[in-house]
Amino acid sequence: MKMPILIHPDPRLKKLCDPVPDVTGELRSLANDMLETMYGAPGIGLAAPQIGILTRLIVMDCIKEEGAPPQPMVMFNPEVTASSDAQNVYEEGCLSIPDQFADVTRPAEVEVRWIDMDGNERTSGFDGLWATCVQHEIDHLNGTLFIDHIGPMKRQLITRRMQKLKREMARE
Repeated sequence: MKMPILIHPDPRLKKLCDPVPDVTGELRSLANDMLETMYGAPGIGLAAPQIGILTRLIVMDCIKEEGAPPQPMVMFNPEVTASSDAQNVYEEGCLSIPDQFADVTRPAEVEVRWIDMDGNERTSGFDGLWATCVQHEIDHLNGTLFIDHIGPMKRQLITRRMQKLKREMARE
């Protein structure tokens, strides 16, 4: 089931999310709904707070090539356990901040530990777009948006645009 995505500014997007004590059928169903929402948006990542649920759950799939099979990932309680000194700059966007983009610098490679859909602990390394995406989504779980990594002038400009968008949406 596709779910509505919160638009910045919304206080729920700035909250610290609660850890998942164990993976239940309800949480697996939520993860599948989040994947459907992400693909339908379309996007490459979605965190539970973006749909108003303050739980440490993210989904992502950075495969963008036409015809390539999808590689959906579901992560409960993801955490970066190591990151490279090397940095990458990517132009990031966010489903909660539609049509706004900014260059964000993050570690080029990260190692992440999480719990999968079967309740097993997993660890894997990520680089390139996958590394950027997983860091972006984990930031959401800590109440941080990509615009928190950019200068105050551009952040204020984007926030004002989002406030205007929300006013326009409320009128429709």
